[in-house]
Amino acid sequence: MMDLSLIWVAIIGLGVLVYVVLDGFDLGIGILFPIVKDQQERDVMMNTVAPVWDGNETWMVLGGAGLFAAFPMVYSAVLSALYLPIILMVIALIFRGVAFEFRFKANRTKHLWDQAFIGGSILSSFLQGVILGAYIQGIKIIDGRYAGGGLDWLTPFSLFTGVGVVVVYAALGCGWLILKTESQLQQQLYQLMPKLVVALLVIFAGVSIYTPLAHPVIAERWFSLPQLFYFSPVPILVLLLSFLVIRACKQRHEFAPLMYMFGLVFLAYTGFLISLFPYIIPPSVTIWDAAAPYQSQLFSLIGALILIPIIITYTAMSYWVFRDKVKVGDGYH
Repeated sequence: MMDLSLIWVAIIGLGVLVYVVLDGFDLGIGILFPIVKDQQERDVMMNTVAPVWDGNETWMVLGGAGLFAAFPMVYSAVLSALYLPIILMVIALIFRGVAFEFRFKANRTKHLWDQAFIGGSILSSFLQGVILGAYIQGIKIIDGRYAGGGLDWLTPFSLFTGVGVVVVYAALGCGWLILKTESQLQQQLYQLMPKLVVALLVIFAGVSIYTPLAHPVIAERWFSLPQLFYFSPVPILVLLLSFLVIRACKQRHEFAPLMYMFGLVFLAYTGFLISLFPYIIPPSVTIWDAAAPYQSQLFSLIGALILIPIIITYTAMSYWVFRDKVKVGDGYH
């Protein structure tokens, strides 16, 4: 029989990666809002994602539904461990979504919806990073259930990764806006992007130092042969892509900064997956320990193979239809 657990890990992993990339620059626009004071420029920023922002979150739903179908133990244990930050993240996303719809129609209260959009974007991004940090630290599982406390997720490292994800999303949003805007706003973003990339390098370094120190198994995987030869190009590629982002901004390239940022996110994400594999709940529960019965995974996989191509098709079509730059006065609201 096929190893459906590995297939489902690939599907869920793909869904999370696409969510991080697409909703990352989407959230990044809200994070960058405070540096742009002109209301017309803020309108342009929001209009760059107005036709696609809600579709981006489809990938989060796909990842969560896939986890429930294929790894129900992970779904129950991880949500129990991270219940508070997940609920707060959802509330922040709701505020942000409401701000999207109401801001365009408001006059006297437009500044309040700006604050809701900023707060929802920053808070939801920060909490996603906190969830990531808590997951990397490990979740205490006994007999398939969460055995830790309600605030075990709240540590200096999880707060650090929370800030890290905010910076990652801000850099993605900056790259997206460079591609989609022009004139003074675009020039301001060209100047901001290199600063965000330098901050990213500091964050990547911090996470890379902490992770092997906190997890001896990961340290052994990173620094033993032959894995060391496979992992050693990663920091070089990170530095190379960072240099290319900064150079592209100096040379005023429009498409390259976003593509190089996608490369940086891909390197960080794949490094994270490889470091934890085969544990789906670090540091003790493997993919196969947490897997649903084969028949359940197979039944769900049939539905996923029907739905995922449809999701990819309408997502690609949305971005293609609205591929042009957005100018002052343009809008889809």
